Amino acid sequence: MTNPFEIALLQEIPTPSTFDERCYLAANRDVAEAVAAGRLASGRAHFKKFGAVEGRRQFAKQDELVTCENFDEARYLDSNPDVARAFERGEFPSARAHFEQFGFRESRRQRRASQVPAIRARKLDALRPLLLDPEKRLEESGKYCFLDEATRARDSLDDEIPISENSYDQETVELIESCRDGLVLDVGAGFRPTYYSNVVNLEIADYPTTDVIGAADSLPFKDDSFDGVISIAVLEHVKDPFRCAREIARVLKPGGWLKCCVPFLQPLHGFPHHYFNMTHEGLRTLFEPYLTIERQEVNPATHPVWAIAWQLRSWAEGLPPKARKSFLRQRVGDLIAYPGPMLEQAWAKELPVEKQFELAAATILLARKPQAPMSIGQEPQ
Repeated sequence: MTNPFEIALLQEIPTPSTFDERCYLAANRDVAEAVAAGRLASGRAHFKKFGAVEGRRQFAKQDELVTCENFDEARYLDSNPDVARAFERGEFPSARAHFEQFGFRESRRQRRASQVPAIRARKLDALRPLLLDPEKRLEESGKYCFLDEATRARDSLDDEIPISENSYDQETVELIESCRDGLVLDVGAGFRPTYYSNVVNLEIADYPTTDVIGAADSLPFKDDSFDGVISIAVLEHVKDPFRCAREIARVLKPGGWLKCCVPFLQPLHGFPHHYFNMTHEGLRTLFEPYLTIERQEVNPATHPVWAIAWQLRSWAEGLPPKARKSFLRQRVGDLIAYPGPMLEQAWAKELPVEKQFELAAATILLARKPQAPMSIGQEPQ
């Protein structure tokens, strides 16, 4: 088989025995910042008190103990900058010479070789016949890109933009593994902590696990291409979810499955924009013209408690200290009373405008029709 089923683990849920300080801090910026600021003693202290309960992840170990068998010149130099500097000064003819003379006794480590590029190459070779343009060339990164330069520059990742990174739930993992000999499309995959050889990760932004850079409303694949499609927390971020739903249905094989999740009661969030939350009836309406809906559900990960916690936590985080203390003293009974008098409370009056938009019960738009009205479908100048 040209595309054997393989898995590359990029992140993992640590246990007390597998916990690694560096890997944990690298995967949890907020914890690393708290440790650097002295608010936490260490990443392990956070993991023991909070991380295990929160399901925090750590990067899979990125380095390995060097042996004679696995030694690699470039990876050894990359992981040992002191050796690299000594090599540049001419103190050693090669990194191998340093390893044999000192590194072996010092238990030096080197960057672990990534499995992802080789897995991706085989995956995209299997994908090529399914492209609308089978002659499309790979970029230097080994990925396909179907965005023009302007769109790609606009939606490129930025250090200030939080990375979208979520694991699959058990049902989704089982669906993926049921298609070992085929291909599954993950539309708007973000960064996936586990990289599968049979899952094509499509994203508008270039994450390390992205395979195809493209837009959900114009999928670059032929009809009836995929055994399954995953769309998790994506359709709220597109301007035309109806068009995206048509595209998803188009590329799905007859008999293929769709796993789709869209938020209902979630605050404003995400990259690059957040347009539409949906009721379960709205989500059903997107797909029922094309697919047979087998079931809809609320599972533990989408339970109302998450909506309540997110709303209250974000509200508290947006307040100045004094108002925050007052807000945190409110009881559930206080908060479910008639809201009118609450508008006079500091924790309501002092909520910043951006937080009001993020958490609003509704937003209001006032508009005016131009003197020379646009025809339907015409873009503004």
